[in-house]
Amino acid sequence: MKLTTIGFDADDTLWHNERFFRLTQARFTELLADHADSARLGERLLAAERRNVGIYGFGVKGFTLSMIETAVEVSGGAVPGAVIAEILAAGREMLAHPIELLPEARAAVEALAGRYRLVLVTKGDLIDQERKLAQSGLGDLFDAVEIVSDKRKATYTEVFARHGTGAGAAMMIGNSLKSDVLPMIEAGGWGVHVPHEMTWALEEAEAPHGHPRFAALPSLSGLHELLERIG
Repeated sequence: MKLTTIGFDADDTLWHNERFFRLTQARFTELLADHADSARLGERLLAAERRNVGIYGFGVKGFTLSMIETAVEVSGGAVPGAVIAEILAAGREMLAHPIELLPEARAAVEALAGRYRLVLVTKGDLIDQERKLAQSGLGDLFDAVEIVSDKRKATYTEVFARHGTGAGAAMMIGNSLKSDVLPMIEAGGWGVHVPHEMTWALEEAEAPHGHPRFAALPSLSGLHELLERIG
């Protein structure tokens, strides 16, 4: 089946994202140093995120709430109000942080615009994702934008039926094997993994090596050669 549509993930595929979560978590660790060491605090925060992602969704707001919950837990409810205020301030700073495009992002999207139907498929908070897309300067290159609560097989089936000729004629490119690659392949499309140097623990998964519709690229600069090979 001829490839007609290409989907791009946004966070850590087109622009940096995880690095800001890591910086904020380091700040959080300093704030709670009197109550837990770095390793224990990291474990408790990840457990809270895992517990809460189905309720709060993905993104900065859910992360901030999970930090507050963890601070209350590890301190036995004794965390000072000033520390909670610092956590909230850190979350606001993340939501206002300028976008930093990855090196090959603009060139890769520009090279495909007009040749394929391009769809940005990203999950997270609606307002924050809209802000980042507007700041990126890439919005006009996409034929459609889908900000979704999660990425599953059904997500890609629906998105590429609505904006293309079906998942079987589409490719999804992203840094997350769990969210961008595996469910897209399950939907019948191509899943292309372009790893980022930092990956959130809840996005880790095993690569489907050997699958005929899986490809791994060291960077977005390899897309042209991959598409030529696919034909």
